[in-house]
Amino acid sequence: MHMADALISPAVGVTMWAASAGMIAHCSKKVKEDLDERKVPLMGVLGAFVFAAMMINFSIPATGSSGHIGGGMLLAILLGPHAAFLVIASVLVVQALFFADGGLLALGCNIFNLGFFPAFIAYPFLFKKIVGDIITPARLTVGATLAAIVSLQLGAFSVVLETLTSGITELPFTTFVLLMQPIHLAIGLVEGIMTAAVVSFVWKASPQIFEGPLTVAPSGGVPIRYMAVFLLLAALVTGGFLSWYASENPDGLEWSIAKVTGRGELDSAGGVHDFMAFIQEKTAFFPDYSFGTSESDAAAAPQDHEGKLGTSVSGIVGGLITLALAFLAGFVLKRSALRKS
Repeated sequence: MHMADALISPAVGVTMWAASAGMIAHCSKKVKEDLDERKVPLMGVLGAFVFAAMMINFSIPATGSSGHIGGGMLLAILLGPHAAFLVIASVLVVQALFFADGGLLALGCNIFNLGFFPAFIAYPFLFKKIVGDIITPARLTVGATLAAIVSLQLGAFSVVLETLTSGITELPFTTFVLLMQPIHLAIGLVEGIMTAAVVSFVWKASPQIFEGPLTVAPSGGVPIRYMAVFLLLAALVTGGFLSWYASENPDGLEWSIAKVTGRGELDSAGGVHDFMAFIQEKTAFFPDYSFGTSESDAAAAPQDHEGKLGTSVSGIVGGLITLALAFLAGFVLKRSALRKS
């Protein structure tokens, strides 16, 4: 659901940049004040894990479309909403700058759509209400699944509204929304199941990560630092190997655009769009998660050994950059808080 710049007008792009920047400032302040210092390493490794998991597109049967997890709900459950927003912002910045995944002008939209709705709508008003004060396996599964579905539906609808408000595409609102919402409902269901599976595993292994009474939680628990190591290894395996098996079908957004226009990508409007594309071309050292330097190279890449190597290197390098960025954000914020106290 990464929006390309061609969908967004400069006015909408700048507005959403400002909104996301404001949220990042607010979340930074809250993380500095409230985050458990033991979770700072988790910010890094979960950022790497979500980056790698986003590389694995899964096919949606009978549609010719695919989807990938957004990761915001998983992060909100394990880190809390404020740290989660900072981590998803880190993931999306790395993807846009170094892998040309999502536009730079649209980066504010993507951060808001994939971060705000899971962290500040679905997590407090759905997941927390369903799970309550006492975590049980059933409540955890239902809460995580439903919250992931709802957050992705809200994010998909926000994409439609941002595109409509921009007014620079040929996408009619009614047709676009009637394609976007159902396909992202299917994607959200898969993400919800995956989120519930990961959250349930972490809860059983390290229940101390979760907030609140855990009267039905497993006794004991793996120390958080060991869970962080495990998640880092999972991120490296996912990005370095499992990413080979990602679906080649267009994702839900590209599929919806293609159904309306007959093509998966729209032409840019020139001006600011061309300037942002120029910057992205210079910063993206692994465009489309490959060694390819053109669309034809990227399309051919998954079919050969060089393509698999490019995907593996992209997954590992991108995960490590994300780990460093998210960890550094948490570390700097907590260190500055300790110096003031």
